[in-house]
Amino acid sequence: MRTRSVWLVPGLLIAALAVLCMLSLCAGRVWTPWNAWVSGGADPRWAIVFGLRLPRTVLALMVGGALGLSGAALQGYTRNPLAEPGVLGVSSSAALGAVLTLYLGAASEAHWILPAAAMVGAGLGVVTLMALSGATSSIVTFILAGFIIQTVCTAGISLALNLAPNPWAVDEIVSWLMGSLADRSVEEVRIAAPGVIVGSFVLLTLGRALDALTLGEQGARSLGVSLTRTRILLAIGVALAVGSSVAVTGVIGFVGLIVPHLLRPWLGSRPGALLWPSLLGGAVLTLAGDILVRLTPAAEEVKLSVAMAALGAPFFLWMLVSMRRRLA
Repeated sequence: MRTRSVWLVPGLLIAALAVLCMLSLCAGRVWTPWNAWVSGGADPRWAIVFGLRLPRTVLALMVGGALGLSGAALQGYTRNPLAEPGVLGVSSSAALGAVLTLYLGAASEAHWILPAAAMVGAGLGVVTLMALSGATSSIVTFILAGFIIQTVCTAGISLALNLAPNPWAVDEIVSWLMGSLADRSVEEVRIAAPGVIVGSFVLLTLGRALDALTLGEQGARSLGVSLTRTRILLAIGVALAVGSSVAVTGVIGFVGLIVPHLLRPWLGSRPGALLWPSLLGGAVLTLAGDILVRLTPAAEEVKLSVAMAALGAPFFLWMLVSMRRRLA
C-alpha cells in the first residue's frame, strides 16, 4: 500500500494543483469566466486574470512549495517533528534582515537589496539554530533554541518599528510583516524566482544524506555522508528558499510544519521520500489558503498569514498533546 502511495500521492497533489490553479484564476471579488481568459484584452477582466491573478498564483506555488520543502528538510535533518522555518525563527530572521532595509531606506535604492537581506538573515538564522541546538539535541532544546532566535529577531523588528523615522515607514513595515499575496505583480515573481528555484534545488539534492542521518551521525558517516557539507547545503538551501519567499510575501508560518505531517502517514518516515511531495503539498496548501482568503465576506481581504496561523496553531497544539501522550 505504501509503495503504491509513493506514486499515488504526488499524482493526486499535481491534480489538486491543476484544479486550484484554474480556480485561482477565476476566484476573487470579481469572478472571471473562461471566455474572459481568451478574449485577448477585449474583455476588461482579461487584465485581472493575467495582470493580477496569474502572478499571485505563481507566487503562491513558489512560496508554498519553498516553505513545505524547507520544513521537510529541517525535520529530516534534525530528526525533530516540530522543526519548521516559522516556528524555529528562520522566517523571523529573514524578516529582520528585510525590515532593516526598509528602516534604513536601502530597499528603495535597488530591487535586489531587500531579498538579498532576507536571504542573509535566513541563513544566519539557520546557522545560529544549528549552533545553539546541535543535530542530536532533544526536542525541548531545539524548540528553546528556535524560541530564542525568534524572540531576538522579534525584538529587533519591534525596535525598528519603535525608532522608525516617520509614520509611512511604520505602515510599510507593518503591512509587509503581515504576510500576504495580495497586490503582487510579475516584478515580485522575478525577485523571488531565482532564490526559490536554486534553494529548492539544493534542498532536493539532500535526500540521500537525510535518509542516512536516520541512522545517527556515526551511521551517516559510515555511509560516506559529510555532515559538514550537508549542514552547509541545508543552510544555503533554506536561506535562499525561505529568504526569497519572505522577501516578497512577508512571514507566512506553519506551512512547513503541517505539510510533512499530513504526508508522512501515506509516504512513511523516510526524509528523502518526503521532499518532493512536501514541495507539492506546500504549494497546494498555500494556494488553497490564498483562494480562501479572497472569498471571505469581509470589507478587506484577510491576510494569508492570519489564515495560516488560524490553521497551524491548533495543529501545533494537537501535535504537542499527541507527543505528550506518547511519552507518558
